[in-house]
Amino acid sequence: MVAAQHEQGGKERILATARGLFNLRGFHQTSMAELASSAQVSVGQIYRLFKSKEDIISAIVEVDSGERRNEIAALRNRLCTGEIGVEEAFEHLFQGALADHEEALSFDILAEGFRSEPVGETIAALCGNLRPWLRDFACAANPDLGEDSLGDAEELILACMFGFGHRSLARPKLSAEATAKGAARMIVAALRGID
Repeated sequence: MVAAQHEQGGKERILATARGLFNLRGFHQTSMAELASSAQVSVGQIYRLFKSKEDIISAIVEVDSGERRNEIAALRNRLCTGEIGVEEAFEHLFQGALADHEEALSFDILAEGFRSEPVGETIAALCGNLRPWLRDFACAANPDLGEDSLGDAEELILACMFGFGHRSLARPKLSAEATAKGAARMIVAALRGID
């Protein structure tokens, strides 16, 4: 039991350290020796817990996607119970995407998703898990949307979420709050305008 807890603590420490180093220096520029030294573990311990740096990236994506799924599920529940309206739900959804302060890490992860099939599959699984909930958001805006329009809405909402997570490079003129509010208003108006 103690060994399992120690292993879990080591895994969490490695992931937290990797997150910081990958965000600061980049995935490929961070060596396993540097990661081990910063996490205060041996290189061997890293390889006992993870097969490769790609496994570390996949683990980071899994942790982040689990947290994001929980946030979106809670938001969906608030929408379904009428606690918040559809525009407010989209605003919160977009604020979550805009709140990502690890843009460099996120870019590195996305790039690795193209190079590494397991990382790409982890990202695809995250998106696949979100799609039904994004449909629910779209249906809340317009319950008469057909199957094609719902598919279009999923893609648009996912694209917005990915884009918002990387918008600082565009040197935005609006605050994150104003962006989320305006985007929510526009998405809802667009969805309601579809026959």
